[in-house]
Amino acid sequence: MREPQKTQFARHLRRTMTHAEASLWHHLRNRALMGCKFRRQHPIGPYIVDFACIERKLVIELDGSQHLHDRSDAARTRWIETNGYRVLRFWNNDALIQQQVVLAVIFEALDDTFQNTATGHSP
Repeated sequence: MREPQKTQFARHLRRTMTHAEASLWHHLRNRALMGCKFRRQHPIGPYIVDFACIERKLVIELDGSQHLHDRSDAARTRWIETNGYRVLRFWNNDALIQQQVVLAVIFEALDDTFQNTATGHSP
């Protein structure tokens, strides 16, 4: 997909977020979590990720049932991690029903990244 097409598609995804994405976005937007800026439906290489914190190199993906047997998710995750990002994957259902647990995992990942950056270690 060419860059202009990818950008247009990312914009479309932002307008048509799932309920789980919209609910989690409410807690990530406007630097609400640890002062970190998150972007939604953000292009990274050939992929568009659900949420990305560029400064902490953290990607958050929310998966629905269509991802249950999707082998391309593993390749996608490997590519993103190879390019320096940490990837957290959650089921949509967990993002809705166990949102505080999901937010706690994200908080811990952001804190780990901050601690490792401050000490000069990679995550």
